[in-house]
Amino acid sequence: MLSRLRVLANLGNVARRFVHTKEKGKALLLNPRTNKGMAFTLEERQILGLQGLLPSKIETQDIQAARFIKNLNKMEDPLEKYIYIMGIQERNEKLFYRILLDDIERLMPIVYTPTVGLACSQYGHIFRRPKGLYISILDKGHVRSILDNWPENDVKAVVVTDGERILGLGDLGVYGMGIPVGKLCLYTACAGIRPRACLPVVIDVGTENTALLKDNFYMGLYQKRDRTQLYDELIDEFMEAVTDRYGRNTLIQFEDFGNHNAFRFLKKYREKYCTFNDDIQGTASVALAGLLATQQVINKPITEQKVLFLGAGEAALGIADLIVMAMMENGVSAEAAREKVWMFDKYGLLVQGREQGVDSNQESFAHSPPNQSVKSFLDAINVLKPTAIIGVAGAGRLFTEDVVKAMSAINERPVIFALSNPTIKAECTAEEAYTWSEGRCLFASGSPFDTVTLPDGRCFKPGQGNNAYIFPGVALAVILSGVRHISDRVFLEAAKALAEQLTPEELDQGRLYPPLSNIREVSLCIAVKVMEYVYRKGMAFQYPEPLDKDAYVRSKVWSTDYDSFLPDMYTWPEYASKPHKMF
Repeated sequence: MLSRLRVLANLGNVARRFVHTKEKGKALLLNPRTNKGMAFTLEERQILGLQGLLPSKIETQDIQAARFIKNLNKMEDPLEKYIYIMGIQERNEKLFYRILLDDIERLMPIVYTPTVGLACSQYGHIFRRPKGLYISILDKGHVRSILDNWPENDVKAVVVTDGERILGLGDLGVYGMGIPVGKLCLYTACAGIRPRACLPVVIDVGTENTALLKDNFYMGLYQKRDRTQLYDELIDEFMEAVTDRYGRNTLIQFEDFGNHNAFRFLKKYREKYCTFNDDIQGTASVALAGLLATQQVINKPITEQKVLFLGAGEAALGIADLIVMAMMENGVSAEAAREKVWMFDKYGLLVQGREQGVDSNQESFAHSPPNQSVKSFLDAINVLKPTAIIGVAGAGRLFTEDVVKAMSAINERPVIFALSNPTIKAECTAEEAYTWSEGRCLFASGSPFDTVTLPDGRCFKPGQGNNAYIFPGVALAVILSGVRHISDRVFLEAAKALAEQLTPEELDQGRLYPPLSNIREVSLCIAVKVMEYVYRKGMAFQYPEPLDKDAYVRSKVWSTDYDSFLPDMYTWPEYASKPHKMF
């Protein structure tokens, strides 16, 4: 034992010289990136000044994960679960992602939709410690210096929101920070992108939410949302500051901006920066993947679908544009493809010359009015006779029993996508869709629903059209291939790659998407397919081109295994001249 302690002491002296720039002692335990809790080995505790700061037991990560799950299972309230899970992220990053990956099907609805919406609405009330970067309109002219305050120097992906349209909850201002934080958790959990390479940002220009402006716990500016030219200048400055610090091909994902700003920023920046809007392009890709999956069930190609949207905002228009692109790839003209897509919003059917008008983003899907009168969504179904209805209005239960039965009368296998989030905003539940259609519908939702068992004993596992199937894999491919501008075609390729991963058994169960439990493998496969496409089309700038892209992608995946804090002894000058054993 005495000999062992002498070796540890000598080794400690060497290690202290070697790791003089590293954190040691309690600082290691307070940093979630370095904290391993009781998993620090005896040698690490001796060398890094941790002896006595931890109980004597040395635990495995397995035991730590089991403790977490045991505690989580005692909780019933979703918000309580969110606070507990995100608290682990604040204390032990690798354990957090290990736990998330182990049971992602159960935990994703907590760290992301639908519970993240509830967490955002209460963000100031459950606030523990800041995550990400907060940039306000008052910081205009100093954004670059604020970015310098972020401690990481190798950021590859930024998710930014201004909090104006958080899920289906509306304007939550800086409370919207929960969305970029949650999105980037999935960058890591689903696609293995290093957490330190991810930066969540909220742009604070005020809020129109009068309840928040009266809330003592609100954390943002107490002012109405700035809609002047200063807002645009702030976003311009932010985009330039990010790429100035981290590089021109830094991925910037826009999230939950208001409809008007979402479309114009995408148009303004897409050819200048490496950027995409998940609400427009990510939602489009996952919805199209669901439609492509239905082809395998009903043997009806995408070109024979006639789609009616409930809603005509950024999600509907993004999906519609990608459907048109998919039809065009299969030989249909753009004009003919658009004729197969209709929209119904709060003002009624989207048609030319309607009293409420049509904005510039909607014009290509505003058709001549049909011969018959259409006053309701049910009327639209009976007149237009769509094969698929897609709900993205965020207005609640508008896929009524009459609507579903009308679709079932027109189609042997009606396609019903209730994609609005969170769950309370869904157009119908899975149970309602399967029951009212007598089990004939092909159903997908934005929020998760449990398995549905009909009175005759048939069971259906509803698919969740979750953007998390798309954006992590796309982001990984973009980062690894050095793409500078992200085309809509990338999201078409991602949709096709997602649909291809369904097995016949999963389709028989009623699934239109692979199980969420397999999302890491799904994301990696999408990344490979997207990389193959961008290199083939000359869109990649990272060379030499990997010959085996699958092996290359998998080699870059971040591991949740704990790092060793003991450097190789043979790299140390004092020990390099002769062999040594640690004990």
